[in-house]
Formats: sequence, C-alpha cells, structure tokens
Amino acid sequence: MVGPKRPDANVCWCLSYRIPSKENRSLIGPARGGRMRQLMEQTPPGVLAYDGDEVVGWAAVAPRADTTFARNRKIPHVDDDDVWSVWCIRVRPGHRRSGISHNLLRGAVEFARASGAPAVEGYPLDNQGEKVDATMAYVGTRALFERAGFVKVSGTESVLDGFPRVLMHLTLA
Repeated sequence: MVGPKRPDANVCWCLSYRIPSKENRSLIGPARGGRMRQLMEQTPPGVLAYDGDEVVGWAAVAPRADTTFARNRKIPHVDDDDVWSVWCIRVRPGHRRSGISHNLLRGAVEFARASGAPAVEGYPLDNQGEKVDATMAYVGTRALFERAGFVKVSGTESVLDGFPRVLMHLTLA
C-alpha cells in the first residue's frame, strides 16, 4: 500500500516524516522499501484497511519522538508528553469517498492507545471545505480529525497544496 507498483521507483514509502531528511533523500529505488521493512521489524509503522483480502488503505502512526515532527520547525510542540503522530492517511483509488479514511484514523488512534500513547496528534490541512488535490490529501483535513474527536490546539507555519496545516490533538488518558 505504501510502496510503488514498480520497485525501482523513487516514491514515498511513507518515509519522509519517519526518517531524517538526509537519509530520506539518499534512499533510491528498492532501498526505500528495504528501509520500510527495517522499520516494520522494530514497530508496526501504521495500520491498514482491508476490503476482503485486498489492502485498500494505510495510516502512518508512531511516537512523535520517532518522527521528524520531533524536530520540525514549522509544526510546534504544545506539550512535552510522549504523544504519537498520525501523518499519512491514504486510500486506494476506487475505494475513496466510502469512509475508509475515518476508519483508518480511528484504527491509528486505537493502535496508539493500545501501545500506551497518552495522546495523538495530527497535522491536517485546514481547507475549509475546499477541494484538495488527491496527491496532497494524505495529511487529512481538519474536518476528518474533528469528526474523530481531535481538537485544534495550534496553527502551524506549514502549508501544503496552498492550505495551512493545523495541529490537532486527541487526549487518550
């Protein structure tokens, strides 16, 4: 779900927020998938949604301390808790607009809770109902996070696809 159809392609593998930028830029082709496999051996890097046996969605979730959000200058820290971050929610074409992103976010929260997280943060777009390009919608929208019980605690200096990102927080304890 997070990898390309072609193993030699230089695409995300959902690593850009998970590993240092220098390392992320250095990994090309199959090395990206290899790095994701290493992360999977340490801790599951997210949750999957299925339609039968087919994987149709993915949400990345991990302790903030294990992501680049721990040192991101554009997204503030509002506390010193060991919060977890949700930063990528993807649904395969043909399965979108059916509620899967809501289920993925709920699953990411439950995974974080079961792993002992005191809270979960997200950094979605505040698109105010405007259409978001599908390639940039991976961070989610403020409305998606609000429907899951998150509250906005701060603006950020981060902008994606022309929309500001906000810091959303859900206390689990």
